[in-house]
Amino acid sequence: MPDNEPAPNIDPVLSSGAMKLRRKKLDNLPWDHSGRHPGNSFFWHLIIQMMNIAWRYIFRSRQVDAPPNYTGGRIFSSIHINGLVDPMSLVLSQDRKVISMGRHDLMTMPLIGWFSRRMGSQPVIRKPEIRLGVADEEYASRINQRTLLTMTNCIAAGHNAVVMPEGKSHQDSRLHRFKTGPMRFGINAAAIADEKGQDTPALQPVGLHYRRHYWFRTDLFVEFREPIPIEPPSDPDHGLKLANGEWTEPPHEQVNTLKDELFRELSIVTPNAPDWPTYRAWHLLAHIDANQSGSSLDTFKDEVFAAREVRNLLSNDDIPEEALELSMEAAEILHSHDLDGRAISDSGVSATSQWGRLLGSLFLMLVAAPLTVVSTGAQAIIAWYLGDRTDEGVDARTTYHMLAAMFSPVLFWPPIAAIVTYYAIGQGPLLAPGILLMIIAFHLSNLTFLLGYDLWADFANSRRRTRLFSSSEGAKLEGLLSETKSILNLSK
Repeated sequence: MPDNEPAPNIDPVLSSGAMKLRRKKLDNLPWDHSGRHPGNSFFWHLIIQMMNIAWRYIFRSRQVDAPPNYTGGRIFSSIHINGLVDPMSLVLSQDRKVISMGRHDLMTMPLIGWFSRRMGSQPVIRKPEIRLGVADEEYASRINQRTLLTMTNCIAAGHNAVVMPEGKSHQDSRLHRFKTGPMRFGINAAAIADEKGQDTPALQPVGLHYRRHYWFRTDLFVEFREPIPIEPPSDPDHGLKLANGEWTEPPHEQVNTLKDELFRELSIVTPNAPDWPTYRAWHLLAHIDANQSGSSLDTFKDEVFAAREVRNLLSNDDIPEEALELSMEAAEILHSHDLDGRAISDSGVSATSQWGRLLGSLFLMLVAAPLTVVSTGAQAIIAWYLGDRTDEGVDARTTYHMLAAMFSPVLFWPPIAAIVTYYAIGQGPLLAPGILLMIIAFHLSNLTFLLGYDLWADFANSRRRTRLFSSSEGAKLEGLLSETKSILNLSK
């Protein structure tokens, strides 16, 4: 099983936001060591609705397994390759109020910070920020321990937490080495729960799978492993000290044991590939096998499971290495044309142009454009521009799309709807309901426009397949697929 220790341990490249320490806002940030959630209940429910709109807008398909039943508080953890979209997906995949912790500037920057504080999110000052002089050791320790105590008591009281144990968003196809924070406050939460006679908390490994995480309107699949119950430390006074507001470090050995267990469990439900070309080859091999057996991988979930089976077969030497090498070359040809294993059939590359989808796309987008452009056009363009130029890295690209989708309904739609409605019907008793109906119309118009966008994407995909099929690269791809199939047939 994978081990945490050899995993990459790369410090994050600090963004301009991470280099700004707003002490006054950090000092005044809401926290609570009683077990009560420090967020604002009204805004929590509002933000959940905003997140749900963003979820519908930025993903074309979302498949979410039901979390396993568990009575105690849970720490939801996953790989972290997609900026703020990762924690949003974890929050929306379960039904309890969630407490989270994250980079300090996410709690203090304009707009995002305002919402983060009302969600009860807690700040962390990381070691790279201390080393670069953003904060001194004493101040960082005070803020971090306050955060850890807040997280600990909330989890002990039965709230769920969302924590990215790698401590940063990155671009690798495998997990980076875990930080100890989730395990430390998880064990301490178990100590408080034991002291107060509350249900035992657990670590909840979550698999976050994106077809291509930095693409707008990509596919998402969320899966869950069984929870990992957390035992309290053997010291009978440990929980009492914590319950009295004194942060006490849990046993180092217990922390490391729990960290390794979470790492092993999460490795199962992550790509866990040496690199992305290898991972794309696994998916292609999965499609080849499905096509040969007369079936198909109809959903992204099916594809993830099939690629995982390929990974397991390769690790057991049940698939020849030559097949992997050939499929990697074939997968890279597809990838260079923005295609993947769905573009092939049992006879080779599927190359039928979908002109009907083009017509449907143009019709839907033209019908929806007047309201969509007025309500959301400017935010979408700005999000696209900033996402392509952010110093946060490509993993933050869809974060900007998410934020535009989240904030449009509360910050932009009401005044725009008020102006449009006023000019349409003027003042009077119908103005307020007219504004509400206009906001609903904005949302429906956007969904219609996105459906048209998806049809356009399907048509564009079919044209790329057609061009590839008629090119020299297409002929090379056909040869690679044929050779791969021959090797796989010989291996059966």
